[in-house]
Amino acid sequence: MQEQTELFDVTIIGGGPVGLFTAFYSGMREMKTKIIEFLPYLGGKVQYFYPEKIIRDIGGIPQISGEKFTQDLIEQAMTFEPSIVLGEQVTETERLEDGTFCLTSSNGSKHYTKTIILATGFGILKSVKLDLPGADEYEEKSLHYSIKRISGYKGKHVLISGGGNSAVDWANQLEDIAEKVTLIYRKPVFTGIESNVTKMMNSTINVLNPYEIDEIKGINGQVKSVVIKQTDKENRKEIMTDNIIVNHGFQITLGPIAEWGMEMKDGTILVDDSMATSIPGIFAIGDISNYPSKLNLIAGGFNEGPIAVNQAKRYIAPKQPLTHLYSTNYEAFNGQ
Repeated sequence: MQEQTELFDVTIIGGGPVGLFTAFYSGMREMKTKIIEFLPYLGGKVQYFYPEKIIRDIGGIPQISGEKFTQDLIEQAMTFEPSIVLGEQVTETERLEDGTFCLTSSNGSKHYTKTIILATGFGILKSVKLDLPGADEYEEKSLHYSIKRISGYKGKHVLISGGGNSAVDWANQLEDIAEKVTLIYRKPVFTGIESNVTKMMNSTINVLNPYEIDEIKGINGQVKSVVIKQTDKENRKEIMTDNIIVNHGFQITLGPIAEWGMEMKDGTILVDDSMATSIPGIFAIGDISNYPSKLNLIAGGFNEGPIAVNQAKRYIAPKQPLTHLYSTNYEAFNGQ
């Protein structure tokens, strides 16, 4: 257990893309900044689930891999040397007599801060596991819930189960890598982005729906074949495969933060146009925040972060004028 008595202007809970950019902007505003991340590394779900997926919905960046995107964000966030705490889950907050907050982590560590910005994403994400007897015997061997390195599937027969964006995206990306790609989905209509679904349907990918996995056959953790069953009938067929990728969504929990007393809606935190929650001094940004016309894109979170920082600065020093701030300059930061 550690008690870090140093007082910070702002503590950002969450070290994903939105939290990282917010830390950069906070540093520009000369706010003493700390990031606390539950995972043992920065980058959030992009780094964990999608390191090789291509991101295309950020202005000025035609395309970039999740891994490179994360590396660039971390480099940018470190410009003003924020304090970084990894592998800690913040569980409790207490407002002290002087109006500041004491944050307590699950390991007993305590952190002191004037304001809090929640950038937790949807919270703690856990992949929905394949509900079949013995499926866990194949996990991380030949049954995967995310793809870390796409090159590992070169020349393989791959079966993907799922019909959302992740499943369809991986099918399209693996088409030119794997020997054969089969995608099955338990519903008759896919929920992925229309253009990506159309691309898949016009490709060499073997698409079977409505089907679901009924049985896995293999030995010593290595899949040999999968028996699939048509969901609206009893038709079954066996498909030879080397790897199974399951994209059945996530189980999402905000964890103890949901019990802090903030106004909530549908598992998200309600905020106003300044990203302020119902508790003064606590702000929420990114996927976890909820307000009218919310844009659920990383680009949207990149706008929310600076708004929250500005309002946190105003909260700390309400009588000081808050001038506009831009990073555009003739001089590079830190000699870059």
